[in-house]
Amino acid sequence: MKSKFLVRREKVRPGCRSVKNNLLKRLTSLGFALLISLFIQSCGVYSFTGSTLSPDIKTVTVNNFVLATAGGPANLPLTFNEKLKEYYQRYTNLKVVPANGDIVLEGNITGYDLLAVAPTAQDQAGVNRLQITVLVRFYNNKDESKNFEQSFSFYQDFPQGQTLSQNESRLVPKILDQIVLDIFNKTAADW
Repeated sequence: MKSKFLVRREKVRPGCRSVKNNLLKRLTSLGFALLISLFIQSCGVYSFTGSTLSPDIKTVTVNNFVLATAGGPANLPLTFNEKLKEYYQRYTNLKVVPANGDIVLEGNITGYDLLAVAPTAQDQAGVNRLQITVLVRFYNNKDESKNFEQSFSFYQDFPQGQTLSQNESRLVPKILDQIVLDIFNKTAADW
């Protein structure tokens, strides 16, 4: 019995299909590379570290932040300064210089507060909160329209049955890390 479908076979020259396949692969790769480059270019100034700083900014100066509030560990300003410098060194290509940087950060630690939150029926705090506030003055010497002065604040809670001295060494680094991240996002990532 004959099949309804006739298969027609053509003679193919040896190597013809492989040339077509190679050409198709090359065109696909080229098209993909072009698409990616257009996508990245359309996003403006972009860095894979998250920084959107202008390419002409090469240096950063972090002037010493001072403790302008009562309370807090004596080394709090030093710890904060070092965390801020380290973050810029790690996540940007900027060189930290002692003075006259293209961008300058300075300010005060204006709050180191222990707050009672989540009151209970016995009129006591169910949770205690340590909150740190830092006032930052940012100067962009290449583009003065980016200059600002702003307070950044963050907190961590700890149980009512524990004292601040039991939790301070654990909470302060977490709070400072978040404040440094917020400052970086405002200054370098332009969020």
